[in-house]
Amino acid sequence: MSRRDVIRVAAAGGVALALSPAAAEAQAAPAASTVTGRVFDDTDGASRPGLAGVLVSNGRDVAVTDADGRYTLPVSDETVVFVVKPSGYMTPVEPGTLLPRFFYVHQPAGSPASLDLAYEGVAPTGPLPASVDFPLRRQEEPKRFDVVVLTDTQPETDAELDFVRDDVIPALRGTPARFGMTLGDLLFDDLSLYDRFNRIVGTVGLPWYSIGGNHDLNYQAPDRRHARETFKRVFGPPHYAFAYADAVFVMLDDVDYLGPDRTKPHDAGKYQGKLDDAQLDFVRNLLAHVPDDKLIVLTLHIPLKTYSGDEASNNLVNRAELLRLLAGRRFTLSMSGHTHTTEHHYLGAEDGFSGPGEHHHHVLTAVSGSWWSGPIDHRGVAVADSRDGTPNGFHILSVDGNRYETRFVPAKEPDGRQIRVSVLGQFHDEMRRDYRPGALLQPRLPARELHAATVVANVFDGGPKTAVTLRIGDADPVPMAKRVAPDPFVAEVYARNEATKKPWVSAAPCSHLYVSRLPALKPGTYPMVVEAVNEYGRTVSTKLALEVEG
Repeated sequence: MSRRDVIRVAAAGGVALALSPAAAEAQAAPAASTVTGRVFDDTDGASRPGLAGVLVSNGRDVAVTDADGRYTLPVSDETVVFVVKPSGYMTPVEPGTLLPRFFYVHQPAGSPASLDLAYEGVAPTGPLPASVDFPLRRQEEPKRFDVVVLTDTQPETDAELDFVRDDVIPALRGTPARFGMTLGDLLFDDLSLYDRFNRIVGTVGLPWYSIGGNHDLNYQAPDRRHARETFKRVFGPPHYAFAYADAVFVMLDDVDYLGPDRTKPHDAGKYQGKLDDAQLDFVRNLLAHVPDDKLIVLTLHIPLKTYSGDEASNNLVNRAELLRLLAGRRFTLSMSGHTHTTEHHYLGAEDGFSGPGEHHHHVLTAVSGSWWSGPIDHRGVAVADSRDGTPNGFHILSVDGNRYETRFVPAKEPDGRQIRVSVLGQFHDEMRRDYRPGALLQPRLPARELHAATVVANVFDGGPKTAVTLRIGDADPVPMAKRVAPDPFVAEVYARNEATKKPWVSAAPCSHLYVSRLPALKPGTYPMVVEAVNEYGRTVSTKLALEVEG
């Protein structure tokens, strides 16, 4: 089947876009080079009536279909034209992978041969068709729904792609979520793995949307312009948007590729976190058609802001320009990956967001954790604890109208544990590495060391608005204080398993670590409970037995 056949025939269920009323708006006068086409209802496969009021974009401009479903947009010879899926409808999906097919790549000459790309780019698409059409099929979209959100799956080899298949995918099969998203670094530079990766993710059974990361680039390109040729061939536009129920998802590419860096292995490139002018214009033009009472979910790979240093490679350098486009909106969220840490940021005027309230930016846990480092578990999968001590895993975004919550799902923690508790004596340091692995998790202290002992809790998805308490025995709970420091548990795991981890992996400061000194206790065994209440009012807890020896 040709791509055009797939677009017209391979439909599967739908997701919808909650935009402005369906009244069509006048189209701009055709430019010197334009694309025209029609968006139509293909639900019954026969009458195909045109759909008015649907948004179509060339990646910068946004057109609105007229009463017959027609649109017109300017194009260049390197344009991806796409429909912004409206609420209550779904685009076709590719059989096997369930990748949504909502776009047409117009690149008559294909990817420039002079680039000498290591991985296949876009084949010549030939002349622009007389009409570039987009079929949609009606589907029911509940007000309340879940989305699976992965980031940094990042397999470097087929063996590490086995880890993705065996560690995370089984937990997702049968999920009630309506669709899934991956927020960049799907792979680790070897773009030949896309086909196998997509077929594996396709077994989850959900439509799946993706954006690229810095490890999804064509490094042979001299700059940003042609750095997504392979991604474009496989997934379509590097940035786009779609709607589902009362939420609009804006998928952005903020990896600004600056060209190859010959000092790095495999000619890996230099980059910074930045949105180009076309994407800022796209967001501005898109939001002009989105009512203020809709939830806006921005997704990027590089964070708006991170605790992992202020380098341009880890932060969006023009975040103020993006956040200014959200001015006056009450219902916004942004999510990213990249740093292999878990962070919550609440951005205000100093960051460019004028409100009302704060803008919540959530840096999500990496599926690959410590880049698939660590010892192998009983399934043959790397343990892969992240460098801030968070277990590798993924998140669930739960949407209810224009409200949302996020929830972390660890890949390996028993019973989905959300907190890890360690007890540190004053002298627990490098000299005590001969103690058995895991001793920190089952604390036993001599009474003489009690005065110098500290309880350390890593609340895996904690943030500035998380409140944490410690209760020992029948005593009243006491608040635990936040401390930014490396998680002692993961530091010990890395030290014990140096030969199994990637050379650049080391314990990093954790933004969700909480500490409390132990009170005076008589010798005995005590139940110890750590409880955390997050920004959504949800409570998680864990308990263990504390032994004080006389």
